[in-house]
Amino acid sequence: MLRFTKIATAAALAAATTLTMAADPIKIGVDGPFTGGSSSMGVSMRDGVRLATEEINKAGGVLGRQIVLVERDDEAKNERGVQIAEELINKEKVVAAVGYINTGVSLASQRFFQEAKIPVMNNVATGSIVTNQFPKDPDNYIFRNAAPDNIQAPMIAAEAVTRRGFTKVAILADSTNYGQLGRADLEKALAAKGIKPVAEEKFNIKDVDMTAQLLKAKEAGAEVILTYGIGPELAQIANGMTKLGWKVPMIGSWTLSMANFIDTAGPGGEGARMPQTFIQEPTTPKRKAFIEAYLKTFKPKDNRIDSPVSAAQGYDSVYLLAAAIKQAGSTDGPKIREALEDLKTPVEGVVTTYVRPFTKTDHEAITANIPVFGEVKGARVVYANADDLKSASTVRMKEARK
Repeated sequence: MLRFTKIATAAALAAATTLTMAADPIKIGVDGPFTGGSSSMGVSMRDGVRLATEEINKAGGVLGRQIVLVERDDEAKNERGVQIAEELINKEKVVAAVGYINTGVSLASQRFFQEAKIPVMNNVATGSIVTNQFPKDPDNYIFRNAAPDNIQAPMIAAEAVTRRGFTKVAILADSTNYGQLGRADLEKALAAKGIKPVAEEKFNIKDVDMTAQLLKAKEAGAEVILTYGIGPELAQIANGMTKLGWKVPMIGSWTLSMANFIDTAGPGGEGARMPQTFIQEPTTPKRKAFIEAYLKTFKPKDNRIDSPVSAAQGYDSVYLLAAAIKQAGSTDGPKIREALEDLKTPVEGVVTTYVRPFTKTDHEAITANIPVFGEVKGARVVYANADDLKSASTVRMKEARK
């Protein structure tokens, strides 16, 4: 009888331990710049991630477990991103990470996740190399659900040259990895159209006077300014043109949609155009519900999400990871990666509905047919083209890559 009691007690303890383990939260790292010049993007992304996590947890979590976010502010600094990556992996024991706003921070940090075999979902960083940083490794743990620069740059070139007929273009790009890699993609896209920029100028983060760069572009006869940079500095380009009394169109990467560009540039930013995966318009029931929930929860100024693209992609990134963990039936890194590369069930997101968004050799969820052009109008971003607005109720889905 005593032997039976001991066996029963041991079984009960084992069962209790199993239940406790099953109930342990699923820790996901969230890395982004929540302060500084990139914070419009970082905070919007983080809040989109929080919103999705809250919805998933209220619905019962994943594998019967709640998701817990481990949030860290990388301040848009590469060295800070490296410190955070090591902390998330070694101390916090996260099963995956989402975020990364700045391409340089992403490239500096994600090698630690690659070595640890922990998936990373880049939901904002757009440098073309981000998902191809480790080509010699047999397995790739880096994924993305943002439009990379090798999609955006050809869009910018087509808007400037093909659609609007400009032949004399100037490129102004910041000195970061993001700006210089984007500039290279833009040069390639323009070259494919037989266009060589009449001026190419560089500027640094926190620069407040773009007069010298703009004068060189003006003297070269530039008809349009193409940009690759972050919001505050982009606003100085618009303000600089106002100061010089010289107004030509600005067309650039998606960051022209940031609140700190729109607000700092004021009237000088009106008309700026940029590729967008998401525009704050309730064009589908899913988008309407997302916008209403975001505005109710976070109460942004003037009911305008500071960076709608970042918020939407942040939101979707959590649902993609949750679907993979559920399919894998595990929080083991390699199993999550394998599930992401072969998702069986479509994931309805805000940007798109993700139907097999990734494969073993393709870790990009967004194809060139998904982004549209936005335009700054009345201190917010709207659809630049009427046809895109008319068709916005139809979700654009990933196309097979050629």
